[in-house]
Amino acid sequence: MAATPPRRTLAALLAAVALLLVSGCSIVVPGRPSAAQPPTDDVAPGELAVAGATGGPIDTLARNALTDLETYWAGQFPDVFGQPFQPLQGGYFSVDPGNVAPGEFPQGIGCGADPLDVEGNAFYCQASDAPNSDSISYDRAFLQELADQYGRFIPALVMAHEFGHAVQARVGYPDYSISVETQADCFAGAWTAWVADGQAEHSQIRAPELDEVLRGYLLLRDPVGTSINTEAAHGSYFDRVSAFQEGFEAGPTACRDDFTAQRPYTQGAFQDPSEARTGGNSSFREAQDIAATVLPEFWNRAFTEVFDATFSPPTLEPFTGTAPSCAPDDLDLVFCADENLVGYDEQDLAAPAYQQIGDYAVVTAASLPYAQSGREQLGRSTDDEAAIRSAVCLTGWFSAAFFDGALQSARISPGDIDESVQFLLEYGTDPSVFPDVDLTGFQLVDLFRNGFFDGAAACDVGV
Repeated sequence: MAATPPRRTLAALLAAVALLLVSGCSIVVPGRPSAAQPPTDDVAPGELAVAGATGGPIDTLARNALTDLETYWAGQFPDVFGQPFQPLQGGYFSVDPGNVAPGEFPQGIGCGADPLDVEGNAFYCQASDAPNSDSISYDRAFLQELADQYGRFIPALVMAHEFGHAVQARVGYPDYSISVETQADCFAGAWTAWVADGQAEHSQIRAPELDEVLRGYLLLRDPVGTSINTEAAHGSYFDRVSAFQEGFEAGPTACRDDFTAQRPYTQGAFQDPSEARTGGNSSFREAQDIAATVLPEFWNRAFTEVFDATFSPPTLEPFTGTAPSCAPDDLDLVFCADENLVGYDEQDLAAPAYQQIGDYAVVTAASLPYAQSGREQLGRSTDDEAAIRSAVCLTGWFSAAFFDGALQSARISPGDIDESVQFLLEYGTDPSVFPDVDLTGFQLVDLFRNGFFDGAAACDVGV
C-alpha cells in the first residue's frame, strides 16, 4: 500500500467505482451453527485401499475423507453435471518421502511419479499413457505438519481439494491455472459444508474449526507478489479463502458456474523493485495517514453516488491504551455517535496487527468503526450484531473500491486484501474489538467477502 496516485485516469476511476457501487444484490449469510453430528466410524483399510498407508492417524483421516468424498460426489455429480460420477481409476497413494522402502511402489505413485516427487505436497494426476493415472497421492508427513499447526480437518481439506481436480478431469478444466485451483477450493468448500451439516459417515467438523481451516489457507497461498499469469498459480490468500467460502455457502453448482475467465482475483505482481523490497508495506505512521485519507474519500463518494446524501466525516482519533471518554475503557475499536468520533488503540491493536500482519491491517481496523459512522448517518443501528455484520461487509466494499483503483489518494499493494482476512481471523473475535457479538472468524471473513464482491447491496444499508 502506497500513498501515491493510482494508475488510472479519473474517468476510468469514476467508471470503476460506479460499477462497484451498483453491483448486484447478495444475501449476507449469517453463518452455520455446529450441526448435531453422530459418532463416526473409521474406514477399514480393506474398504478403501490406499497404497503405502501405514494405518497411522493421517492415513486414517485421509481414508475417511476419501470415502466420504466418493459418497458426496456420487450423489452430487449427476445433479450438477448431468452424468454419473466415475470413481477414480488409479487409486490413492500415501508416501513418507523420508522413509520409502525399496520396491514399495513398483510402478511409482500417481502417473508413475517417483515417491519423492510428492514431498511437501499432495496431487491429483491424470495422464492416459502413464501408470496409476486418475489418482491422488499425498505426503503424509507433510499432512501431519499441517494438522499439527492448523487442526485435524486440514488433511481432509487437502483430500477434498485434490478430489476437486478429479471432478474437473471428468468435466473439463477452467482456462487458467488460478481458476483451476480456486475452483477446486470451491468444490472442497461445498463438500466441507456437507460434512458440517452432519451428512458424512466418517468425517466431522465443528463450526469453530472452520476458523482453523481458513488459517491453514495462509500456508497454501502463492507468495505475495506472484503474478496471476504465473504457470501453476494457485491464488492469493483472499482468492483461495473466498473460493472455499463460496462453495461452502452456495454449493457445487456455484463452483461449476462462477470460475470463468471473468472472475476477479486479487493476486498480482509487485509493480516495482521498491515495492518488492518492502513487501508492499508502508511504515506504521504512513499506514495511519493513508487510512485517514482514503476512508473519508470513499465514504464521501459513496454517500454522493449511492445514497444521494452528504457524508460528515467523523474525527479519526487513534489512542494509546485508554479509549476516549465517550467509550468504554476496555475497547480497542470505538465509535461515539454523539461526537461523531471513531478511534482505534495503537498500543493494543493497530501496532501489534501491523507487526504481525502488515499495513492494511491498520486500514482494516480503522475502517470498521468508520463504517459505523456511515451507518449512523444513514439512520441504521450501530450498537447491535447487525451493525457489526454490516460494518465488516462495508469494509469489504471499501476494500474492493481501493483494490480496483477507484480511490485517488493511495494505491493498494499485492497482499493487502489478504491482510484484511488475517486481521478478521486473528483479532475479530476478541471482545475488545467486537464486544457482545458471537461471530466466528469464518463468519466475519464471509461478511467481508460478500461486501467485496457484491458491494453495498450485501451490507444492510438500504440499497
